[in-house]
Amino acid sequence: MKHNIKKILSVLLTATMLFSFTSCGNSSNTPAEDPVEKYGSDTLKLYNWGEYMGDTLISDFEKQFGVNVIVEYFDSNEMMYTKIQAGDAYDILVPSDYMIERLLANNSLQPIDKEMIPNISNLSEGVKGLPYDPDNTYSVPYFWGTVGIVYNKNNVDIKDLEQQGYAILKNPKYKGKLYMYDSERDSFMIALKSLGYSMNTDNEQEIEQAYQWLKELNDTMEPVYVTDEVIDGMMNGNKDLAVVYSGDATTILYENEDMAYYLPEEGTNIWSDAMVIPANAENPKLANEFINYVLTYDASYGNSEAVGYTSSNQEVMDNMSSEGGLYELVPSYLPRTGYEKDEVFQDNAVLKEKLSELWIKVKASN
Repeated sequence: MKHNIKKILSVLLTATMLFSFTSCGNSSNTPAEDPVEKYGSDTLKLYNWGEYMGDTLISDFEKQFGVNVIVEYFDSNEMMYTKIQAGDAYDILVPSDYMIERLLANNSLQPIDKEMIPNISNLSEGVKGLPYDPDNTYSVPYFWGTVGIVYNKNNVDIKDLEQQGYAILKNPKYKGKLYMYDSERDSFMIALKSLGYSMNTDNEQEIEQAYQWLKELNDTMEPVYVTDEVIDGMMNGNKDLAVVYSGDATTILYENEDMAYYLPEEGTNIWSDAMVIPANAENPKLANEFINYVLTYDASYGNSEAVGYTSSNQEVMDNMSSEGGLYELVPSYLPRTGYEKDEVFQDNAVLKEKLSELWIKVKASN
C-alpha cells in the first residue's frame, strides 16, 4: 500500500526499469534443469511498488533458478491498472486489495497454480480468507498492515488519544504539529470512522459529513500533507502526530524511541498487497515459481527486514516480533486482527472518483 514506503534502499526509483542478469561463472549456481525447458522461458517480468523488496531478493532468485528478472516500478494502484488495461504484459503484479477486486471483475487475472506453490502453507492466518479472494485462488499476500497514528510520547498525552481517537487530529492543542497522509481514501477512512460510519459507505450524507470533518481539520489545524516524507519527518521529530501506514510506522519507531503507534478504537483499514498473475502473462509457470520463492523463510525475512512491513509468512512475522526479534519492541509491526470495527477497502470506482474530487476541495479550502 502502499502502498509507499519504507526504509531508503539503494534502488533508484527514477529508473523505470531494472535489468538483472544471472552470473554464469559459478557452476554451483547453475540450476539442475534448463529454465526454458522447465518453464517455457528464462525471463520474468515483475511490476511492483518501489522500495518494496529486500536487496538480494531478485538476484538470489535469478541465481537459484538460472533466469533473468525484469523489474518495473509503479507508485500507485491506478498507475498499474492503466498499464494493464492498455495491454502491457507482465508476469507478476503486486496490487492492493481493492485493486485486485477490480482486476478480478475485469477478468484480468488468471488463477495461481497451487501445486507449484506449496509454500502457500506458510501464510499467516491474518492474510487468509480475505474478502477479495477468500480462497487465495488468484492472489498470494505479500505484505499487510494497518493505518494508524504515530505520535511523540513526550508531547502527546496518551489519554487524549484514548479518549478522542481520530478526533485528536482536530485538537487545537496540536495545531501545526500534524502530518496528514496525502491520500483521499485513507483520509476519508479516518473521517468516516471518527463519525462512526463504514469506510466503504456510499451514503451521500455520510460522505458529506466526512468532507466537512476533513475541511474543518484543514482549516483549523495547519496540517502538512505528505507521502513518503512522513518517515524522515517523524524520525527527526518534526511533528507530534502523523497518519502513517504501519510499515512506515515500524521504520519510524525503530529509529526514534520517542515515537509510538496508536490504532484508534473507531477502527481502521486492514490493507494487504498481494502477488497476482495477469491473464495475459507470458510466463505463468515462472511466475508461480517466483511466488513460491517469495514465501520461503529467507526471502520473506529479507523483504520484511528491508522495508519494515509485516510479512505474510507466519514464521517470519513471529520471529520478527518475538523476544530478540528485529521488531520485538515495535508494536506497529503486528497488525490488529479480529477487531470488528476494522475493515478492508472494497472497490468502488464511482466512490473513489467522488472522494478524489472532494479531497482536492479539502486541501484547497484554506
